Amino acid sequence: MSINAAERAEKLESERAVLVKAESDIQNGWRRLHNQEDLIRELQAGGHDTRQAKRLLELLKDTLAEWERHRILIKQRVAYLEEEC
Repeated sequence: MSINAAERAEKLESERAVLVKAESDIQNGWRRLHNQEDLIRELQAGGHDTRQAKRLLELLKDTLAEWERHRILIKQRVAYLEEEC
């Protein structure tokens, strides 16, 4: 089933908005990751156990990797829709 030009344009606009949100989320995620690294250094300097903080850091890294992969898919969808419009 084919969609008309107006529907494609609407889908493109929607995907572009999703891409903007993904970019913002990734930027904020990197900020959180760097904050967590700073907190770990502070805990280590104070002689505290950092195992849980390091576990959270690894989860943040894994999450960011997934978000970045998802961003690639969104970009591919935007490019596809741009070609169609």
